Amino acid sequence: MFHAALNAADPLSAITAHLPEKPKGRVVVVGAGKASARMAQAVESAWGACEGLVIVPHGSALHCEGIRICEAAHPIPDKSGETAAREILNLLKSLTKDDFALCLISGGGSSLMALPSEDLNLSDKQLVNKMLLASGAAIDEMNVIRQSLSSIKGGRLAVAAAPARILTLVISDVPGDAPETIASGPTVPAINASETALELAKRLGIDFPDHIAAALSNPAAKPPERDHPAFSRAETRIVAAPQASLEAAAEVARKAGVTPVILGDAIEGEAREVGKVMAGIAAQVQRHGQPASGKVALISGGETTVTVKGTPGKGGRCSEFLLGLATAAWDTPNFAAIACDTDGKDGSENNAGAIWLPEHRAKASRLKARDHLTRHDAYSYFESLNALIDTGPTHTNVNDFRVVYVETQDAD
Repeated sequence: MFHAALNAADPLSAITAHLPEKPKGRVVVVGAGKASARMAQAVESAWGACEGLVIVPHGSALHCEGIRICEAAHPIPDKSGETAAREILNLLKSLTKDDFALCLISGGGSSLMALPSEDLNLSDKQLVNKMLLASGAAIDEMNVIRQSLSSIKGGRLAVAAAPARILTLVISDVPGDAPETIASGPTVPAINASETALELAKRLGIDFPDHIAAALSNPAAKPPERDHPAFSRAETRIVAAPQASLEAAAEVARKAGVTPVILGDAIEGEAREVGKVMAGIAAQVQRHGQPASGKVALISGGETTVTVKGTPGKGGRCSEFLLGLATAAWDTPNFAAIACDTDGKDGSENNAGAIWLPEHRAKASRLKARDHLTRHDAYSYFESLNALIDTGPTHTNVNDFRVVYVETQDAD
């Protein structure tokens, strides 16, 4: 089921279906994200060698004939990403009204293509990202703040490309597939927030240093308005999204004689608490045959969060979700689960996620599981069970993939 989900989000097939004929005149391809190298390959397979530059995480580069691939750090920006982002900005500024820009965006682009606003530097951006990641903020909340501290995000890249036409092809990794949230929306109008970025930071309990708070209050921090003329020549298309991957996994289940129940592609919340909720649904299946009975696969996607308390151990939101699920469903018989990030990297380590099988209960105590959960150390727990899943870079990213498999007593 996991492999089917990844195949459904393969940029090579996703891009081909949405790519127009290559425009005449000068064409520039830019982009950033965990799937951008594979997206660039897809473009060149259709258009031939192209001028351009895309930014991908370290270790994720792929060969292209013309498009340059730059590797940078994620989730904390580095100098390589900043330098490449400035080059992308300058490249688009060189375009005329007769030129065409193709922008390839996928999850992770916000950190990879990081160019601070004029009153900040890279160290400030790194600090902001660290504080946001530890805050437990939802992705759209993080990006409201990121958009206010950037020279690229919140539509500023589209403004740089004007008056040229710009088409943005997006692989979604966010709940709801809102283009302004994916990679902080570099080519679309900014998130329409109900509060200022500084007000949001205060509500989230994020105490930025004074000079960063001042930057958030600067009128220049406000992204371009939706009626900016640059957006009249900008088009955005979502080419792959979590729902299609969940449906592909559901089809695998059906062919195996398992009833799939897609619970949602936009499930958010604290990872361990979402795990507890899923344990409750699994129990409902076993006790009452609801929402289905027999062999059942509870499928979900979305992006949970981890609010770090104390000194964290190793892991990410998928492994923490799975450990929360396991501790809550410890006494539930006949269930198994998987939780993986579709980009192949879950949090601080290089595993995609982990798997929980019935035999794991006999190898470790519930007390030990709870101890690891308290310390945000799910990676070490599943490592001790040889239950980590390691895919390496998948060159795509449609957020988290989770399945809880349950069998009721009347299952064949």
